[in-house]
Amino acid sequence: MGATLAVITLVFAALVFFVFWWTGRPPKTVKVSATADPVVRVAPVVQVAHVATPAKAAVPFKRAVTRATIWTDTTVATISQIVLIVWVLVICAPLLWVLMSSFKTTSQIFQSPLTLPTSFNFDNYVSAWTSASIGTYFVNTVIVVGCALVIVMLLGSMCAYYLARYEFKGSKVIYYLMLAGLTFPVFLAVVPLFQTLKGFGLLNTFPGLIITYVAFALPFTVFFLFAFFKTLPQEVAEAAMIDGAGPWRIFFTIMLPMAKPGIASVAIFNFLGLWNQFLLPIALNTNSNNYVLSQGMASFASQAGYAVNFGSLFAAVVITVLPVLVTYIIFQRQLQGSVSPGLLK
Repeated sequence: MGATLAVITLVFAALVFFVFWWTGRPPKTVKVSATADPVVRVAPVVQVAHVATPAKAAVPFKRAVTRATIWTDTTVATISQIVLIVWVLVICAPLLWVLMSSFKTTSQIFQSPLTLPTSFNFDNYVSAWTSASIGTYFVNTVIVVGCALVIVMLLGSMCAYYLARYEFKGSKVIYYLMLAGLTFPVFLAVVPLFQTLKGFGLLNTFPGLIITYVAFALPFTVFFLFAFFKTLPQEVAEAAMIDGAGPWRIFFTIMLPMAKPGIASVAIFNFLGLWNQFLLPIALNTNSNNYVLSQGMASFASQAGYAVNFGSLFAAVVITVLPVLVTYIIFQRQLQGSVSPGLLK
C-alpha cells in the first residue's frame, strides 16, 4: 500500500508540474516586416547642413503573439478539482467500506462485501471491546499517549522558548542537535533502547514506553515551536519584567498563551504520531497486559488465523481510527490557521 501510494503521489506531482510548465511557457514571437505592419515606426529624415539624408531602413522587430491554448485557468482548475475528487474517493472509500463491514457478520462480508448492512447491529463492537480486549488496549493507549503528550509539550515548549529567546554559549549547538534528532531513523535505535530500558528495569512497562515516546517526539516539538517563540514581541516580556514578574511567570502567564496556536498544532501532530505508533511498542512492550491499540490490533488479526471474526475486526479498526478522526475534525481550523504562519515566520 505504501509503495502504491508513493507511485500515485509521484504521478500526480508529475502531472501538476507538467500542467504548470505548459501553461507558464512564454508566448511565441513572430517577425513582422515594415511593409506588413502599419504600426512600424520609420526613422524620420534628418537634415544636416541642408543636405537631405535618406530615411533609415526599417528594422524588422519581434512582436508577441498570444498563442491559442486549451490550458486556461478554468481548464486547469477543473482538472485539479477532478483529480482531487478522485483522490478523496481513493482515501475515503476504504474507510467507508470498513465502517459498513463493522455492522455485518463474517458470512455477510464474504457473500456481499460491497452492499450496505441490513441492520446496524453493535454486537461486533461489544465483542471487540470485551472479547478481543480492545477496551483494555484503548485505555492503555490513552494512558501512554496522554502522559507522553503532556510531558513532551511541557518540556518541548520550555526548551523551544529558552533557545528562541535567550542567547547563551552553545545555544546553536543544542538547537542543531535537536534538529539532528529529526533525521535519526527509529528502527536504528530499537536495539540500544531495548538494552537501556532493560538495564533501568523499565522494559515492558508504561513508564519506559512513555519516556521513549517523549524522547522521539521532543525534537519535532522544539523545531516547530522555535519559530513561534522567536516571533513573539520582546517588549511584552520586558514590560512584565519591569512590573516584577519572574522568568517562570513570564513564560507560563504571558508567552505560553501567546504561542497557543503553535502549541495546539504541534499537540495535534504529536497526538496523531503517538497514537499510531507501532514499531516502538512492538519492540519495547512485549507484555500482553500492557499492549496498546496498534499491538492489540495486530494480535487480534493474527491470533485466530483463518477463523478470525472479521466483523469484530472491522469494529476494532473503527474504534482505533475514530479518536484520531474526531480529533482532526474538531481541531482542523486551529491546525490550518496556525501551521503556515508559524513555519513562515
